[in-house]
Amino acid sequence: VKTEKEKFAGGLYTTTVEAFIAAVGRGCQGATSHCLGQNFGKMFHIEFEDPTKTDGSKLIPWQNSWGLTTRTIGVMTMVHGDNVGVVLPPRVASVQVVIVPVGITAKTTDEQRAELLDACNALQKELRSAGIRAKADLRDNYSPGWRFNHWEVKGVPVRIELGPKELAEKKLALSIRHDSSKRTVSWDSNLKETFTALLDEIHEGMLNKARTARLNQTKQITKWEDFVPALNNKCVVLAPWCGERKCEDDIKKISAEESKALIAEAKEDERAPSMGAKSLCIPFTQPSEGTDGLTCICKGCTNSAKQWVLFGRSY
Repeated sequence: VKTEKEKFAGGLYTTTVEAFIAAVGRGCQGATSHCLGQNFGKMFHIEFEDPTKTDGSKLIPWQNSWGLTTRTIGVMTMVHGDNVGVVLPPRVASVQVVIVPVGITAKTTDEQRAELLDACNALQKELRSAGIRAKADLRDNYSPGWRFNHWEVKGVPVRIELGPKELAEKKLALSIRHDSSKRTVSWDSNLKETFTALLDEIHEGMLNKARTARLNQTKQITKWEDFVPALNNKCVVLAPWCGERKCEDDIKKISAEESKALIAEAKEDERAPSMGAKSLCIPFTQPSEGTDGLTCICKGCTNSAKQWVLFGRSY
């Protein structure tokens, strides 16, 4: 849930899904749901007839507002992408498997070439029939290497390289985009099960990698002197907070000032991020130890902490 400062203006409360970009150590609001209560109904005179009465009595509705925006596409790109290009999770990839014929040389006969291309089309049809979004890239004006790079940049989860040798052995040479691994699978009656399991494996692998990065870069701290160094180490911070708006404002202000000073002292690139930390959310699942005996993380505050709050730099 969002703090009073960060919630939707005029609403009762806001819940949020905060994404984390490990490469830069910043959070990004991925989706929100706002309980507006009856505030906007009163403001704009929104009413409906009370269904339990017959005297024309009116009621003011309780409203909510929620959104999942296209910014999640940008978050996906930043979370999973690498120096080659986009890396798409299989479940959202418009093309899950691309088939590229290989091994065609100047010595390849027209019959051999036609047989290989027909096999690529047959494989595409078989995968599509199994519910796999597959595409055979049979363009002959680009080399196989150029096409490899083309689909890697686009983030297609799986590439199949099908050549005369693979065709003869009824084997498929695979290249997995998210971890650059290679493997060979049989082209047999279990093709649907093989690729369904593979795409699920890729999904879990990408999810676990992102989750591990987030957990490793989430630091639970109780002392202010550890707060800014954690931020500058591309982490988000789970810290106790007293609930006061002033402390929330001071945390952002002081962390920005101290971060800038630390960067200057270390003679780091002046373009390095030095912005302050804002409250990202109050996690529904709080640390098991609670806040008993803890004071607010804000520098100079001696108030008892009321809850653990996730602070961090944010887009």
